[in-house]
Amino acid sequence: MSHSTSSSDTYASGPLPEHLTVPGWRVALIIASFTFSLPGFLNGAQTGMALGFSGAVLAALLAGLILCAGACLTALISVRTRLTTYLLVQRSFGIKGAALVNIVIAIVHFCWFGVNVSFFGNAMVAAANDGFGIPGNFSSFVVIGSVLITISTIFGFRTLDRLAMVAVPLVGIILLAVCYTAMADGPVDLAPAANPPVPMGFGIALSALVGGNMLTVAAMPDLSRFIRTERGALVGMALSFPFAAPVLMVISALIALATGQTDIMQLVVGMGFGVPALLMLLLSVWTINALNLYSAGLSMAATFPKLRQPLIIIVGGAIGCVFALMGIIDSFIPFLVTLGLIIPPIAAIYVIDGFLVYRNGVDEAASAPPVRWEAIAVWFGSLAVTMPAMAYEVTLTTVPALDATLLAAAAYLLVLRFKRKS
Repeated sequence: MSHSTSSSDTYASGPLPEHLTVPGWRVALIIASFTFSLPGFLNGAQTGMALGFSGAVLAALLAGLILCAGACLTALISVRTRLTTYLLVQRSFGIKGAALVNIVIAIVHFCWFGVNVSFFGNAMVAAANDGFGIPGNFSSFVVIGSVLITISTIFGFRTLDRLAMVAVPLVGIILLAVCYTAMADGPVDLAPAANPPVPMGFGIALSALVGGNMLTVAAMPDLSRFIRTERGALVGMALSFPFAAPVLMVISALIALATGQTDIMQLVVGMGFGVPALLMLLLSVWTINALNLYSAGLSMAATFPKLRQPLIIIVGGAIGCVFALMGIIDSFIPFLVTLGLIIPPIAAIYVIDGFLVYRNGVDEAASAPPVRWEAIAVWFGSLAVTMPAMAYEVTLTTVPALDATLLAAAAYLLVLRFKRKS
């Protein structure tokens, strides 16, 4: 689901020149367009079934505000420094510490690949069941899809990158059409479903909504460093998450409550939208998964420069395929909640460093130590606390992702204060 752009390999080792900057609203359009994704629909549909329409929309509004607040902070740091996410992480965690963070982020991309290729498999199953004469089952379609997407990422990523800018917004149009068709049959019961596919409380639902976009927030500097001014960065973030997340939630929750289904592929086929709509959804999955593999390849290539990027992409595609075959789509909400525990502390640490530690220049990344143990300790410490706490339903705010962010930020501030006094 994460969406880095090919610009991430431009001026990757230093600050971006000012003459390449753009207004904030252009970045906002990119962020908002990628919000309309099939995993985002599934998240919204399952939340709508569990909380009902009003609870789901409230969760989406709060998630949009939380994501906006986090994105404003990461964007401000990137505008001030013009550095990529990798360089910001490197100066906060150290050279080898950043390598560890990169490995974790690459694994997250591979998980997202597994989620998206599961949609590919479901789409092909839906087409086969509707009489298109396509032989195969979910597992074979997942394997075939993984191979094709991996090959296209190696040999044709730039074309797919451009296609994503067209295909992803068209998913929004298809979802609107499905919503209109579902609502046309009569009034919709907006109460929570009697037996939702994924039962969850408000806090877990909010954490899943936040976790589903947290990698985008943490990696925001790859995009937001192109924004011309700090004010433009704040405006850009305010125009993206607070609007896009609630809009997608309204659409997906209404569809799920009206039809009792969360499988968009089955809905598209069952409602008679036919092959063109199904192909557009497949194109969306294809392009976004190519971006996942490409972004993971960049992360791993920076960590292991002796490895060739095509090899990394092939291995990543195989790992993502295994995740899909293991049923990652069936554990989608737990996956998102876990992301909300792993990723926010990373962003909190490099944001705090940007405001308090590295205020006198942008070249500190070049002289970063091998490991900044204080950052590593806070990151691991927050996971050691928040993961068991979530398992035993111990919480400060009822939202695990927010708990992880606040805990990591408070702990890191205390560590920095103690370090100054010592």
